[in-house]
Amino acid sequence: MDNNEFWREVLGRIQNEVSDRDFISFFKDIELKEKSDTHILIEFPSSFAKEWINDNHSDIFSRVASALNGSKLSVKNSISNKKKPFVKKNNVVAPIRPSLPDCLKPEFTFENFVVGPPNQFSHAAAQAVAKQPGISYNPLFIYSVPGLGKTHLLNAIGNFIKKESPDYNICYITSEDFTNEMVDCLLAGKPKMADFRNKYRQVDVLLIDDIQFIGGKESTEEEFFHTFNTLEKNQKQIVMTSDRLPNDIPKLESRLRSRFQMGLIADIQPPDKETLVAILITKAKQENIPLKKDVAFFLAEHLSNLDIRRIIGTLNRIALHASFKELEIIDIAFAKKTLEELNILSLNEINVSIEEIIKRVADHFKISSKDLLSKKKTKNIVFPRQIAMSLARTITQESFPEIGNKFGGKDHATVMHACKKIEKEITLDRKTATLIEGLKEKILSP
Repeated sequence: MDNNEFWREVLGRIQNEVSDRDFISFFKDIELKEKSDTHILIEFPSSFAKEWINDNHSDIFSRVASALNGSKLSVKNSISNKKKPFVKKNNVVAPIRPSLPDCLKPEFTFENFVVGPPNQFSHAAAQAVAKQPGISYNPLFIYSVPGLGKTHLLNAIGNFIKKESPDYNICYITSEDFTNEMVDCLLAGKPKMADFRNKYRQVDVLLIDDIQFIGGKESTEEEFFHTFNTLEKNQKQIVMTSDRLPNDIPKLESRLRSRFQMGLIADIQPPDKETLVAILITKAKQENIPLKKDVAFFLAEHLSNLDIRRIIGTLNRIALHASFKELEIIDIAFAKKTLEELNILSLNEINVSIEEIIKRVADHFKISSKDLLSKKKTKNIVFPRQIAMSLARTITQESFPEIGNKFGGKDHATVMHACKKIEKEITLDRKTATLIEGLKEKILSP
């Protein structure tokens, strides 16, 4: 086979190994530049793609290419220079453009964004875009349920670019404000509408929050479609956030849906306990809240069913109560008492058994608890069983062997596999993540 056929086969085999998201985001645009009996030379579309693949699939090209070749191939690589590198626009004479109000929130930066496994991918993508706007990934589409940090990352991108290149024209706006402004301009007549188009089609960076709200608004979709095309054609960076994937946005035009998917899609998952503890400690330091580390662990343990925004709000309310009492330090006893007084969480009622979790999951999937405890391996039993094991681990914190015993004498390896399987499914499938969060909320509800 020739080099083109060889590379198509390599990419095809890689596509079978990795998730669709990872293949589309990182692998599909890698090109084979050279092939000999001993090595291949591949070209990455960006340094970010190279770094991400090296971190997550370091040997995949050597392994797959060597297997296909029938003998060992070493891998050399380069980074594409098809697009000009990011340069500051100092000393560049730009056309006169409408000035934009500074709507960025300066308190949201990369420096104070707490990074953990659930948000590491989105954080890295946001940094890559901020360092090379219009080049690395365009558009960047960040999605998650509310309250996990999308707006923080959106503003961090803008604040970074603003600092590095002050003359860049950066626009941060919500889709609702974009719609309202467009309607006002339509009512005011053609000159105002021309100003509106000129304003948004001449920006260098468009940061638009909660893009899902334009779905079904035909005039807004039409206007944003042409704005998107103009900016993308001129290599101007577009970053959007949403509470769902493009395919899941109701009534969104297919032409917009396809454009939202043409760059990089990055999700943010709910934080694990360690990340949540780090967020609480960081926020406490920023606000001078006298929070002990063991209290941060306590709050992370008992408020994990809330989103980050509500958890930070709860921390602030605890701090306010502490200031009223002129406490120099917040300990677990005070935090627990305050939470109970605020009716945020009745800690004494959090005593969910593994048996209760099994029953709730079985009821949801309309199967029997006996099925979950059985050795049946049909898909309609295995998947709910894995979910129940995962929830038992996250809610009760029981050991893997103990959970296995409760599930009809399964060994600890089976439970570990189930937890890892569900953890992976949550990162890859939005519907699974939503399903499990919903089950968790029902189980924890009084």
